[in-house]
Amino acid sequence: MRIGWCCKWVPPAGDDRLAASMNLRDTTVAALSRLGPAEATAKLLGLVEGNMLALAAQVEEAAAAPPLERCLRIISSVLPVYTHPVARPRYAEPALREGVERGLVAIGRRARAAGVRLSMHPGQYCVLSTENPRALANSVEELDYHTEVMAMLGLSGGWHREGAHINIHGGARAPGVEGFRRGFALLSEETQGLLTVENDEIAYGLDDLLPLAETLPIVLDLHHHWCQSRGEHIAPDDPRIALVRESWLGVRPMGHLSAPREGLLPGGMDPDALPDFGALVAAGVPARELRAHSERMWNRAINGWAVGHLAWTDLEVEAKGKNLASHDLAEAAVQGRVASLAASL
Repeated sequence: MRIGWCCKWVPPAGDDRLAASMNLRDTTVAALSRLGPAEATAKLLGLVEGNMLALAAQVEEAAAAPPLERCLRIISSVLPVYTHPVARPRYAEPALREGVERGLVAIGRRARAAGVRLSMHPGQYCVLSTENPRALANSVEELDYHTEVMAMLGLSGGWHREGAHINIHGGARAPGVEGFRRGFALLSEETQGLLTVENDEIAYGLDDLLPLAETLPIVLDLHHHWCQSRGEHIAPDDPRIALVRESWLGVRPMGHLSAPREGLLPGGMDPDALPDFGALVAAGVPARELRAHSERMWNRAINGWAVGHLAWTDLEVEAKGKNLASHDLAEAAVQGRVASLAASL
Protein backbone atom coordinates (compact mmCIF):
# COMPACT_ATOMS: atom_id res chain seq x y z
CA MET A 1 0.00 0.00 0.00
CA ARG A 2 1.19 3.50 -0.82
CA ILE A 3 0.12 7.05 0.01
CA GLY A 4 1.18 9.90 -2.25
CA TRP A 5 1.28 13.66 -2.69
CA CYS A 6 0.54 15.75 -5.74
CA CYS A 7 2.78 17.93 -7.88
CA LYS A 8 4.17 20.42 -5.39
CA TRP A 9 6.42 19.99 -2.36
CA VAL A 10 5.73 22.06 0.75
CA PRO A 11 8.62 22.50 3.21
CA PRO A 12 7.72 21.64 6.84
CA ALA A 13 9.53 24.71 8.14
CA GLY A 14 8.27 27.05 5.42
CA ASP A 15 11.72 27.50 3.86
CA ASP A 16 10.89 29.19 0.54
CA ARG A 17 14.42 28.73 -0.81
CA LEU A 18 14.23 24.97 -0.31
CA ALA A 19 10.74 24.91 -1.82
CA ALA A 20 12.05 26.73 -4.89
CA SER A 21 14.63 24.01 -5.51
CA MET A 22 12.04 21.25 -5.07
CA ASN A 23 9.29 22.62 -7.28
CA LEU A 24 8.92 22.90 -11.03
CA ARG A 25 8.49 26.14 -12.96
CA ASP A 26 6.31 27.05 -15.92
CA THR A 27 5.89 29.80 -18.48
CA THR A 28 3.05 31.11 -20.61
CA VAL A 29 2.38 31.04 -24.32
CA ALA A 30 2.26 34.85 -24.29
CA ALA A 31 5.70 35.13 -22.68
CA LEU A 32 7.23 32.66 -25.11
CA SER A 33 5.58 34.32 -28.11
CA ARG A 34 7.38 37.58 -27.38
CA LEU A 35 10.75 35.88 -27.93
CA GLY A 36 12.59 35.00 -31.09
CA PRO A 37 13.25 31.33 -31.88
CA ALA A 38 16.72 31.24 -30.31
CA GLU A 39 15.58 33.10 -27.19
CA ALA A 40 12.52 30.87 -26.85
CA THR A 41 14.68 27.76 -27.09
CA ALA A 42 17.08 29.14 -24.48
CA LYS A 43 14.22 29.99 -22.14
CA LEU A 44 12.67 26.53 -22.46
CA LEU A 45 16.04 24.85 -22.05
CA GLY A 46 16.60 26.71 -18.79
CA LEU A 47 13.15 25.78 -17.54
CA VAL A 48 13.54 22.13 -18.53
CA GLU A 49 16.97 21.83 -16.90
CA GLY A 50 15.56 23.30 -13.69
CA ASN A 51 12.46 21.11 -13.85
CA MET A 52 14.53 17.96 -14.30
CA LEU A 53 16.52 18.81 -11.17
CA ALA A 54 13.37 19.64 -9.21
CA LEU A 55 11.52 16.50 -10.30
CA ALA A 56 14.56 14.38 -9.50
CA ALA A 57 14.58 15.97 -6.03
CA GLN A 58 10.88 15.18 -5.56
CA VAL A 59 11.47 11.56 -6.55
CA GLU A 60 14.41 11.39 -4.12
CA GLU A 61 12.17 12.78 -1.39
CA ALA A 62 9.64 10.04 -2.06
CA ALA A 63 12.36 7.38 -2.37
CA ALA A 64 13.80 8.36 1.02
CA ALA A 65 10.39 8.06 2.70
CA PRO A 66 9.09 4.82 4.20
CA PRO A 67 7.65 2.45 1.57
CA LEU A 68 4.15 3.51 2.63
CA GLU A 69 4.78 7.03 1.29
CA ARG A 70 6.46 6.24 -2.05
CA CYS A 71 3.93 7.67 -4.41
CA LEU A 72 4.06 10.92 -6.39
CA ARG A 73 1.94 12.74 -8.95
CA ILE A 74 4.04 14.63 -11.49
CA ILE A 75 2.83 18.09 -12.45
CA SER A 76 1.63 18.24 -16.05
CA SER A 77 3.76 21.31 -16.84
CA VAL A 78 7.01 19.37 -16.39
CA LEU A 79 7.66 20.33 -20.03
CA PRO A 80 6.20 23.86 -20.22
CA VAL A 81 3.64 24.59 -22.98
CA TYR A 82 4.80 21.47 -24.81
CA THR A 83 1.76 21.02 -27.03
CA HIS A 84 1.44 24.63 -28.20
CA PRO A 85 2.70 25.52 -31.70
CA VAL A 86 4.89 28.27 -30.27
CA ALA A 87 6.88 25.72 -28.26
CA ARG A 88 6.63 22.42 -30.11
CA PRO A 89 9.31 23.22 -32.73
CA ARG A 90 11.69 24.26 -29.95
CA TYR A 91 11.33 20.86 -28.25
CA ALA A 92 12.37 19.18 -31.50
CA GLU A 93 15.74 20.92 -31.40
CA PRO A 94 18.56 18.51 -30.43
CA ALA A 95 19.84 20.27 -27.31
CA LEU A 96 16.39 20.60 -25.78
CA ARG A 97 15.28 17.11 -26.79
CA GLU A 98 18.44 15.60 -25.36
CA GLY A 99 17.96 17.43 -22.07
CA VAL A 100 14.38 16.22 -21.77
CA GLU A 101 15.17 12.61 -22.58
CA ARG A 102 18.30 12.42 -20.43
CA GLY A 103 16.49 13.90 -17.43
CA LEU A 104 13.30 11.85 -17.64
CA VAL A 105 15.09 8.56 -18.34
CA ALA A 106 17.23 8.98 -15.21
CA ILE A 107 14.27 10.06 -13.09
CA GLY A 108 12.18 7.11 -14.23
CA ARG A 109 15.01 4.68 -13.54
CA ARG A 110 15.40 6.03 -9.99
CA ALA A 111 11.66 5.92 -9.32
CA ARG A 112 11.35 2.33 -10.50
CA ALA A 113 14.36 1.21 -8.48
CA ALA A 114 12.93 2.76 -5.32
CA GLY A 115 9.37 1.58 -5.88
CA VAL A 116 7.98 5.11 -6.22
CA ARG A 117 4.62 4.97 -8.00
CA LEU A 118 4.19 7.82 -10.49
CA SER A 119 1.11 9.35 -12.06
CA MET A 120 -0.01 12.42 -14.00
CA HIS A 121 -3.31 14.28 -14.10
CA PRO A 122 -4.02 16.63 -17.06
CA GLY A 123 -6.11 19.71 -16.37
CA GLN A 124 -9.89 19.96 -16.37
CA TYR A 125 -10.07 20.92 -20.05
CA CYS A 126 -8.61 17.59 -21.14
CA VAL A 127 -11.82 15.65 -21.83
CA LEU A 128 -12.80 12.77 -24.08
CA SER A 129 -16.55 13.05 -23.57
CA THR A 130 -17.20 16.18 -25.62
CA GLU A 131 -19.21 17.12 -28.69
CA ASN A 132 -16.69 19.81 -29.65
CA PRO A 133 -14.29 18.40 -32.30
CA ARG A 134 -11.59 20.93 -31.55
CA ALA A 135 -11.74 20.27 -27.81
CA LEU A 136 -11.51 16.55 -28.49
CA ALA A 137 -8.53 16.96 -30.83
CA ASN A 138 -6.76 19.15 -28.26
CA SER A 139 -7.46 16.59 -25.54
CA VAL A 140 -6.04 13.75 -27.61
CA GLU A 141 -2.93 15.84 -28.27
CA GLU A 142 -2.61 16.63 -24.57
CA LEU A 143 -2.88 12.95 -23.64
CA ASP A 144 -0.27 12.10 -26.28
CA TYR A 145 2.08 14.56 -24.55
CA HIS A 146 1.54 12.93 -21.17
CA THR A 147 2.18 9.55 -22.75
CA GLU A 148 5.46 10.85 -24.19
CA VAL A 149 6.54 11.85 -20.70
CA MET A 150 5.58 8.45 -19.31
CA ALA A 151 7.41 6.72 -22.16
CA MET A 152 10.63 8.60 -21.39
CA LEU A 153 10.19 7.65 -17.73
CA GLY A 154 10.10 4.02 -18.86
CA LEU A 155 6.50 3.54 -17.78
CA SER A 156 4.61 3.05 -21.05
CA GLY A 157 4.00 0.01 -23.21
CA GLY A 158 1.47 -2.41 -21.81
CA TRP A 159 -1.07 -2.05 -19.04
CA HIS A 160 -0.21 0.54 -16.37
CA ARG A 161 3.37 -0.59 -15.78
CA GLU A 162 4.53 -0.12 -12.18
CA GLY A 163 1.03 1.24 -11.46
CA ALA A 164 1.71 4.32 -13.62
CA HIS A 165 -1.31 6.12 -15.00
CA ILE A 166 -2.62 9.30 -16.63
CA ASN A 167 -5.88 10.26 -14.98
CA ILE A 168 -8.72 12.39 -16.37
CA HIS A 169 -12.31 13.23 -15.46
CA GLY A 170 -15.34 12.00 -17.35
CA GLY A 171 -15.89 15.26 -19.24
CA ALA A 172 -19.11 16.84 -20.46
CA ARG A 173 -22.31 15.25 -19.22
CA ALA A 174 -24.34 15.38 -22.44
CA PRO A 175 -22.28 12.89 -24.52
CA GLY A 176 -22.28 10.43 -21.60
CA VAL A 177 -20.09 7.34 -21.27
CA GLU A 178 -20.69 6.48 -24.92
CA GLY A 179 -19.13 9.80 -25.85
CA PHE A 180 -16.20 8.93 -23.60
CA ARG A 181 -15.81 5.58 -25.34
CA ARG A 182 -15.77 7.30 -28.74
CA GLY A 183 -13.02 9.62 -27.59
CA PHE A 184 -11.10 6.78 -25.98
CA ALA A 185 -11.13 4.88 -29.29
CA LEU A 186 -9.15 7.76 -30.89
CA LEU A 187 -6.22 7.31 -28.52
CA SER A 188 -3.09 5.36 -29.33
CA GLU A 189 -2.76 1.92 -27.81
CA GLU A 190 0.08 3.25 -25.67
CA THR A 191 -2.13 6.00 -24.22
CA GLN A 192 -5.06 3.64 -23.69
CA GLY A 193 -2.76 1.45 -21.61
CA LEU A 194 -2.03 4.37 -19.27
CA LEU A 195 -5.38 6.14 -19.02
CA THR A 196 -7.70 6.08 -16.01
CA VAL A 197 -10.94 7.95 -15.34
CA GLU A 198 -12.05 9.57 -12.08
CA ASN A 199 -15.46 10.35 -10.64
CA ASP A 200 -16.24 13.99 -9.97
CA GLU A 201 -18.67 15.94 -7.78
CA ILE A 202 -21.20 16.98 -10.45
CA ALA A 203 -21.24 15.35 -13.89
CA TYR A 204 -19.95 11.82 -13.34
CA GLY A 205 -20.41 10.15 -9.98
CA LEU A 206 -19.08 6.69 -9.25
CA ASP A 207 -22.29 4.99 -10.40
CA ASP A 208 -22.16 6.94 -13.68
CA LEU A 209 -18.63 5.72 -14.40
CA LEU A 210 -19.05 2.05 -13.52
CA PRO A 211 -20.17 1.17 -17.09
CA LEU A 212 -16.63 2.15 -18.15
CA ALA A 213 -15.04 -0.43 -15.85
CA GLU A 214 -14.65 -2.83 -18.76
CA THR A 215 -12.87 -0.15 -20.83
CA LEU A 216 -10.30 1.34 -18.46
CA PRO A 217 -9.48 1.58 -14.74
CA ILE A 218 -11.61 3.76 -12.50
CA VAL A 219 -9.97 6.03 -9.93
CA LEU A 220 -12.31 6.44 -6.98
CA ASP A 221 -12.06 9.91 -5.47
CA LEU A 222 -13.48 9.47 -1.98
CA HIS A 223 -14.03 13.17 -1.33
CA HIS A 224 -15.74 13.71 -4.68
CA HIS A 225 -17.99 10.75 -3.92
CA TRP A 226 -18.92 12.22 -0.54
CA CYS A 227 -19.88 15.48 -2.26
CA GLN A 228 -21.73 13.98 -5.23
CA SER A 229 -23.68 11.50 -3.09
CA ARG A 230 -24.41 14.24 -0.56
CA GLY A 231 -22.74 12.56 2.33
CA GLU A 232 -21.91 8.89 1.74
CA HIS A 233 -18.65 7.72 3.26
CA ILE A 234 -18.42 4.66 1.05
CA ALA A 235 -17.32 1.50 2.89
CA PRO A 236 -14.32 -0.55 1.70
CA ASP A 237 -16.59 -3.59 1.36
CA ASP A 238 -19.21 -1.78 -0.75
CA PRO A 239 -20.03 -3.98 -3.79
CA ARG A 240 -19.09 -1.15 -6.15
CA ILE A 241 -15.53 -1.26 -4.81
CA ALA A 242 -15.15 -4.75 -6.24
CA LEU A 243 -16.02 -3.41 -9.70
CA VAL A 244 -13.47 -0.62 -9.34
CA ARG A 245 -10.80 -3.14 -8.33
CA GLU A 246 -11.63 -5.40 -11.26
CA SER A 247 -11.28 -2.48 -13.68
CA TRP A 248 -7.53 -2.37 -12.94
CA LEU A 249 -7.02 -5.93 -14.25
CA GLY A 250 -4.67 -7.05 -11.51
CA VAL A 251 -2.80 -3.76 -11.00
CA ARG A 252 -3.22 -2.23 -7.56
CA PRO A 253 -5.80 0.56 -7.89
CA MET A 254 -5.27 4.22 -7.13
CA GLY A 255 -7.77 6.42 -5.30
CA HIS A 256 -7.89 10.08 -4.28
CA LEU A 257 -8.60 11.62 -0.91
CA SER A 258 -9.14 15.01 0.65
CA ALA A 259 -11.31 16.45 3.39
CA PRO A 260 -13.67 19.41 3.62
CA ARG A 261 -12.01 22.54 4.95
CA GLU A 262 -11.91 22.74 8.73
CA GLY A 263 -13.15 26.33 8.94
CA LEU A 264 -16.55 25.77 7.32
CA LEU A 265 -18.34 26.44 10.61
CA PRO A 266 -17.62 29.42 12.90
CA GLY A 267 -16.86 27.18 15.86
CA GLY A 268 -14.85 24.67 13.87
CA MET A 269 -15.67 21.02 13.26
CA ASP A 270 -15.17 17.96 15.40
CA PRO A 271 -11.94 16.26 14.24
CA ASP A 272 -13.13 12.94 15.67
CA ALA A 273 -16.46 12.79 13.80
CA LEU A 274 -17.03 12.16 10.11
CA PRO A 275 -18.34 15.40 8.52
CA ASP A 276 -22.11 15.34 8.08
CA PHE A 277 -22.94 16.70 4.62
CA GLY A 278 -26.62 17.27 5.39
CA ALA A 279 -25.91 19.04 8.66
CA LEU A 280 -23.34 21.30 7.03
CA VAL A 281 -25.75 22.28 4.24
CA ALA A 282 -28.47 22.88 6.82
CA ALA A 283 -26.07 25.15 8.68
CA GLY A 284 -25.77 27.29 5.56
CA VAL A 285 -22.53 25.99 4.05
CA PRO A 286 -22.81 26.19 0.22
CA ALA A 287 -22.18 22.95 -1.67
CA ARG A 288 -19.30 24.59 -3.57
CA GLU A 289 -17.56 25.22 -0.24
CA LEU A 290 -17.91 21.56 0.66
CA ARG A 291 -16.12 20.62 -2.57
CA ALA A 292 -13.01 22.65 -1.71
CA HIS A 293 -9.99 20.70 -0.51
CA SER A 294 -8.63 21.05 3.00
CA GLU A 295 -5.13 22.31 3.84
CA ARG A 296 -4.18 19.23 5.88
CA MET A 297 -5.80 15.91 6.74
CA TRP A 298 -7.10 17.38 9.97
CA ASN A 299 -10.07 15.05 10.55
CA ARG A 300 -9.04 11.92 12.44
CA ALA A 301 -12.31 10.17 11.64
CA ILE A 302 -11.79 10.67 7.89
CA ASN A 303 -8.22 9.42 8.21
CA GLY A 304 -9.33 6.30 10.05
CA TRP A 305 -12.01 5.61 7.44
CA ALA A 306 -9.55 6.20 4.59
CA VAL A 307 -6.99 3.87 6.15
CA GLY A 308 -9.59 1.12 5.80
CA HIS A 309 -9.56 1.73 2.04
CA LEU A 310 -5.80 1.14 1.90
CA ALA A 311 -6.62 -2.56 2.09
CA TRP A 312 -7.54 -2.40 -1.60
CA THR A 313 -6.16 0.86 -3.07
CA ASP A 314 -3.26 3.28 -2.91
CA LEU A 315 -4.28 6.87 -2.19
CA GLU A 316 -3.12 10.21 -3.51
CA VAL A 317 -3.92 12.98 -1.04
CA GLU A 318 -5.19 16.10 -2.83
CA ALA A 319 -5.16 18.48 0.13
CA LYS A 320 -3.45 21.84 -0.33
CA GLY A 321 -0.72 20.93 2.14
CA LYS A 322 0.61 18.40 -0.38
CA ASN A 323 3.32 16.20 1.19
CA LEU A 324 2.52 17.49 4.68
CA ALA A 325 -1.10 16.38 4.27
CA SER A 326 -0.18 12.99 2.81
CA HIS A 327 2.12 12.44 5.78
CA ASP A 328 -0.86 13.11 8.09
CA LEU A 329 -2.62 10.13 6.51
CA ALA A 330 0.51 8.00 6.62
CA GLU A 331 0.84 8.64 10.34
CA ALA A 332 -2.78 7.63 10.82
CA ALA A 333 -2.12 4.41 8.90
CA VAL A 334 0.91 3.58 11.05
CA GLN A 335 -0.99 4.34 14.25
CA GLY A 336 -3.81 2.13 13.05
CA ARG A 337 -1.39 -0.74 12.45
CA VAL A 338 0.14 -0.33 15.90
CA ALA A 339 -3.28 -0.27 17.54
CA SER A 340 -4.37 -3.35 15.58
CA LEU A 341 -1.20 -5.23 16.54
CA ALA A 342 -1.58 -4.28 20.19
CA ALA A 343 -5.18 -5.47 20.18
CA SER A 344 -4.15 -8.84 18.77
CA LEU A 345 -1.57 -9.52 21.51
